[in-house]
Amino acid sequence: MTSIIVNEHGGPEQYVVTADDSSTSAAPAEGQLQVSLSKSGVNFLDVVQRRAALPTPFRAGVEGVGTVTTVGDGVDGFSIGDRVGWMAGGQGSFSATALVNADKAVPLPDDIDDETAVAALMQGITAHYLTTDTYPVSSGDVVLIHAAAGGLGQLLTQIAVLKGATVIGTTSSEAKAEIARKNGAAHIFGYEDFAEKTRAVTDGRGASVVYDGVGKTTFDGDLEAVATRGTIVVVGNASGPVDPVDVNTLNTSGSLFLTRPTVADHVRTPEELRTHTDEIFGWIRSGDLKIDIGDRFPVTEVAAAFTALESRATTGKIILEH
Repeated sequence: MTSIIVNEHGGPEQYVVTADDSSTSAAPAEGQLQVSLSKSGVNFLDVVQRRAALPTPFRAGVEGVGTVTTVGDGVDGFSIGDRVGWMAGGQGSFSATALVNADKAVPLPDDIDDETAVAALMQGITAHYLTTDTYPVSSGDVVLIHAAAGGLGQLLTQIAVLKGATVIGTTSSEAKAEIARKNGAAHIFGYEDFAEKTRAVTDGRGASVVYDGVGKTTFDGDLEAVATRGTIVVVGNASGPVDPVDVNTLNTSGSLFLTRPTVADHVRTPEELRTHTDEIFGWIRSGDLKIDIGDRFPVTEVAAAFTALESRATTGKIILEH
């Protein structure tokens, strides 16, 4: 069976494809499922792990979908042959077989195919909690979304529009701007002058909330673009981590709220997890939420997939196929 191992921290070249990892055939422990993978999701969390976050060596991959092959002791609600997905609790999800914590697994509806499901898990759940829990977007809000053509940005845009907000997106090219427009963004700006232009199209008020997955190079502009008593949500650091923030800046910039949430804190229980996925799958089923697959790679080309992700050359979700 194929496994993807990271033996040393570093770039995408550190993903090693191996066919002799005996852990792929390990029996599930109590509370676990053994799952045969069909699709895996490519995420920036994987990048964080590969660069430094996990001690090496480790089996790569945090998100996947597949079919249950063995049910561990103490697991209720799952049977052999069930289709399941997960975006946490299944380390090693780039391998042919993964052990998944049952409380982090989601049963997949028959009308949601594997590719759609894996593209809707990490990014869909993240977009959902960001717009319902972190900042409850509502009608009349102005929402500024950086990297609006990316996988997360596209879902954030669609959900904010569903909730009645006006979306301002930033992109790095006209091609990406057109994607953001198709998802409902009312205004598209470049990264150089987005703060000034956001103020201009809001009659000086600024954005109710900023969702920033770029980080270092956009944060100062966020402080200028957000409204008084507005919220800045840092959701990633594609350009590098945000520099340390003097909390007094939040006062002098307009009594702002600043948060750096993580998905793990929003799926602590199976009930929390399924609250998010139920609505996401419902929106997909109704056609209100469109899933964009940016690219597909064989799992053996995992390094190429992450090179594409980290160069920010793609739009939509990148998927590994088994």
